[in-house]
Amino acid sequence: MRTFSRRLRVVWLALLLLTTLVVPASLAQASPRDAGALGQVVPVPASVQPDAANPYQLSPMAAVSFDIRSPQARQIAETLAGQLRTATGYPLPVVPATQFYQPTGISLLLGGVDGKLGDEAYQLRSSKQGVVIKANAAAGLFRGVQTLKQLLPAKALAKTKQQGPFGVPGGTILDHPRYGYRSAMLDVARHFFTVPEVESYIDEIAQYKINYLHLHLTDSQGWRIQIDGWPKLTEIGGSSGVGGERTGFYTQADYSKIVEYAQQRFITVVPEIEGPSHSNAARSSYAGLNCDGKTPPLWLDITESPNSVLCLTNGTAYKMMDDVIRQLAKITPGPYINIAGDEVDKVDKTQYAEYVNKVSAMVAKYGKKVMGWQETLSVAKPEGMTGQFWFNELNDDAVIKAAKAGAKVVMSPADHAYLDMKYDENNPAYPVGNYWAGFVEVQDSYNWDPETQLAGLPANAISGVSAAMFTELVFERKDIDQLAFPRLAAIGEIGWSPKSTHDWDSFKTRLAAQGPHMDVAGIDYYRSPQIPWPAR
Repeated sequence: MRTFSRRLRVVWLALLLLTTLVVPASLAQASPRDAGALGQVVPVPASVQPDAANPYQLSPMAAVSFDIRSPQARQIAETLAGQLRTATGYPLPVVPATQFYQPTGISLLLGGVDGKLGDEAYQLRSSKQGVVIKANAAAGLFRGVQTLKQLLPAKALAKTKQQGPFGVPGGTILDHPRYGYRSAMLDVARHFFTVPEVESYIDEIAQYKINYLHLHLTDSQGWRIQIDGWPKLTEIGGSSGVGGERTGFYTQADYSKIVEYAQQRFITVVPEIEGPSHSNAARSSYAGLNCDGKTPPLWLDITESPNSVLCLTNGTAYKMMDDVIRQLAKITPGPYINIAGDEVDKVDKTQYAEYVNKVSAMVAKYGKKVMGWQETLSVAKPEGMTGQFWFNELNDDAVIKAAKAGAKVVMSPADHAYLDMKYDENNPAYPVGNYWAGFVEVQDSYNWDPETQLAGLPANAISGVSAAMFTELVFERKDIDQLAFPRLAAIGEIGWSPKSTHDWDSFKTRLAAQGPHMDVAGIDYYRSPQIPWPAR
């Protein structure tokens, strides 16, 4: 160990010498006057111990070091250094470190955090000697880095060279999530969004400690995932969209690319396949999915199609679903497949129960866990089932009964967590945004608690929260930003931060500080009048 440590020191001294030769020494003299407040981040950390007299100043001599035992830690370090080099102009070499030796700068280390807090927990310690982030797993290091990037001035992440200083406030943060499931749902069926567009959204949601991306891949207006043996699902079903706009589909290679991109940001993809309702695009593709053997026309309207329900009596729908789930399971490393099952008032109750349980069995057969919308909890076997709650007074008693029998529930009440709702009558401007669940301002997205949203729901049945974005009235990539931000940050905080920290006055102040960071990140967010944004 001592020999290895000496070698590291030799390597580091060489890098340090190189750094001092290529960076003007005057830049290293800047004072950390803009270090800011340690807890001024979103989501708010579980525990903050500030040390205002001991801030860290990122300097030209700094390195970004990683735990030598972890290739993922190295990847996180490489990404962070790359994000900081452009604005700072500093070399920021990426070098190995151990628990016993860390070069001056930013260090990412495994271990040193209570294992009971989970893989996403982290400790961030900032002092004049540097910033050290410790975690039980690489996921925790990544979450800690998101906090570090918010503690740095926004200019440190700019796309052009900036003048320092680049300070980090001193002190210690110990942080871990309230819930293990914190999702952003993106509907790519009503309007299709390309792989790069989805990847850019992944980058944005990762900043606020979202760890699941729920992809709504099919609906009456479009089928967006290639299924071998069923080519017309994408040839025909993928050729439509609301208003005939934003058509297209993902090949399985495209989908895998999204999955891999998300994994690198410690986000797990959950694919959703609609059924037995919301299925016009599938029915338009294959006659056998229709009880009369006739394909209906493609559906381009924002409302639900009169031809939305699959035929459940001739076996074709079940053959298709088995093939779909088998192929999706093979290319989805995450634990869940979502079978939807929502808005089924036109479906025979007996046939609906049979559909949910047959398709759930398919999901289990291919090694995955079942998710669905809250309606499925009325008929599904509760053990191993997760239902996504979206509307009060729909089937509240059934949800509570299922939860008490072992089902899990993800909370995404539409009047708080549906990001496609407009903020007010005029924002976003017509025609973007819906309002069937009411206008939802930032305070509405923040001022609710998963444990009290449905009276009688056991708190231990709640596995997390989800911020949903349906896209009937979302037309361009910039519309996603306008609707998601800043409200997604509110949902992210509800999912991550302890219940005891929930405070609107604190949140709106911390959210205001996110404005410059979102500007630098290129997020076209809505500047809600409820938030005291700094002047641009």
